[in-house]
Amino acid sequence: MAYGEGGGRGGFRGGRGGGDRGGRGGFRGGGGGGRGGFGGGGRGGVQSRGGGRGGPRGRGGDRGRGGRGGGRGGKPGGARGGSNVIIEPHKHAGIFIAKGKEQLLVTKNLVPGESVYGEKRISVDGPEGTKTEYRVWNPFRSKLAAGVLGGIEDIFIAPGKKVLYLGAASGTSVSHVADIVGPEGTVYAVEFSPRSGRDLINMAKKRTNVIPIVEDARFPHKYRMLLASVDVIFADVAQPDQARIVAHNAHSFLKVGGHVVISIKANCIDSTAPAEVVFSREVQALRAEKFKPLEQITLEPYERDHAMVTAQYVRY
Repeated sequence: MAYGEGGGRGGFRGGRGGGDRGGRGGFRGGGGGGRGGFGGGGRGGVQSRGGGRGGPRGRGGDRGRGGRGGGRGGKPGGARGGSNVIIEPHKHAGIFIAKGKEQLLVTKNLVPGESVYGEKRISVDGPEGTKTEYRVWNPFRSKLAAGVLGGIEDIFIAPGKKVLYLGAASGTSVSHVADIVGPEGTVYAVEFSPRSGRDLINMAKKRTNVIPIVEDARFPHKYRMLLASVDVIFADVAQPDQARIVAHNAHSFLKVGGHVVISIKANCIDSTAPAEVVFSREVQALRAEKFKPLEQITLEPYERDHAMVTAQYVRY
């Protein structure tokens, strides 16, 4: 299903804006899909869900000078909300669905009135004249959002959790994770690129539950002094040795019984092998590093030849 439990069509209409990995502008999200692909069977095997139907619809936002809600040089505007939009909780705690003319995946804005990368904001009327602001979460700009809309059973990121985010880039997805964990949670965001790191640091100035770390995730000992144990590791590092990088950080920081959520880009690991073979190898590599694989889904139609894998850290 594309959006929440109720499914149905709908999606996003967005302008360009900044982002972690780029991505094209306007779209309508579809999705869903059956099961299939990764085997395993029996207890402890990996559940796998196959490709989704549908895909990008409508004309993209590459042309022109921006989408609705933000002119040149100005701050992006908020979308209309009020009584015309109904906010419903998603099955994943801290994530919501905004139902109006369209159904949009949103997170509750930790810093009302501020956008991070030009995303739409929706202000909804509350009791006694109060307003609550939500930020639209675009799955074409965030692997984690793509996984949520792809139907992943559990992302293990929830209010109050401590999350180690590897491959934070400029902070697009990190900002939504910060919204999800809320003021009681913490996001340790690791990014190697100094240029993206500057954007990440600027974002963290207002989202004070984000600890930006401009370091190489291959060497977790370089930032050991900045964090203790975490509940979840999310990884989007797109490196051939991604499984080793995740395992190295898990051995250093992840509590026993904690979880990892990994976005795997097949051609960054082995461009000569079929994507399904690459995914299977990565799952086996995780098993060898004391992880129990739990689930594997495709990120189609949002990302081609990508999978998202979740696993539990058992260590002993």
